[in-house]
Amino acid sequence: MAGRSEVYFVSDVHLGLKIGDPAEREARFTGFLKSIPRDRAKALYMLGDIWDFWFEYRDVVPRCGTRVLAALVELMDAGVEVWFCPGNHDLWTFSYFEELGMHKFTQPFYVEIEGKTFCLGHGDALGGAKWNYRLMLKLFNSRFLRALFASLHPRIAFGLGLGWSRSNRASRAPYRFRGAEEPLYRFALEASAERHVDYFVFGHFHDDVDMTLPGGSRFVVLKDWIDGGVPYGMFNGSSFELHSPGSSR
Repeated sequence: MAGRSEVYFVSDVHLGLKIGDPAEREARFTGFLKSIPRDRAKALYMLGDIWDFWFEYRDVVPRCGTRVLAALVELMDAGVEVWFCPGNHDLWTFSYFEELGMHKFTQPFYVEIEGKTFCLGHGDALGGAKWNYRLMLKLFNSRFLRALFASLHPRIAFGLGLGWSRSNRASRAPYRFRGAEEPLYRFALEASAERHVDYFVFGHFHDDVDMTLPGGSRFVVLKDWIDGGVPYGMFNGSSFELHSPGSSR
């Protein structure tokens, strides 16, 4: 890792989502992964919902995103660490990513990077959530529901999962982060009061957020990849850069 100081952060690519051009989105994300400089990059943190739906059977995984997986393996072969936090769309990841060499983590995840403390996660339900969302997460994390879903033929299971995601998104207006009113913001305030944190970095909200908390911590929400562009964050060893959609590297 000598000489490598760049750490990349990305979230909410939603591979497989049949809104817009799924093939173009996959190609755009694959191109981003291939553009990460192997001689300077230390790690890549993927903060959830990289896949719009993911479920692993013992011997079957989703077919979408094959080029992305190949690019991630190539990154790891080049010595770049790849970390993955499940989101609410791809939480049914069990062991396949780890078999490929990725490091799986759950939120909130605190990590020291070049002397700076980061708090990372997908961002959903941190600080609280509505009762129906909490119930949904509890059901999705139950062994019974996982076993029931695993009993379905993959074609049926993936059809149900992707169809639910697509209909859920089509029925909602684009979300705008509500700043200090958000439970996630309150979570960051409380966490930064309990321990020193330099950067909070999350996804989930599909909005581009960059704020400074009262205590001086930086609070970042990464934009999604659905609407185009190449949104990501990058820490170069001394400062954090947020690249918004359409910005060039």
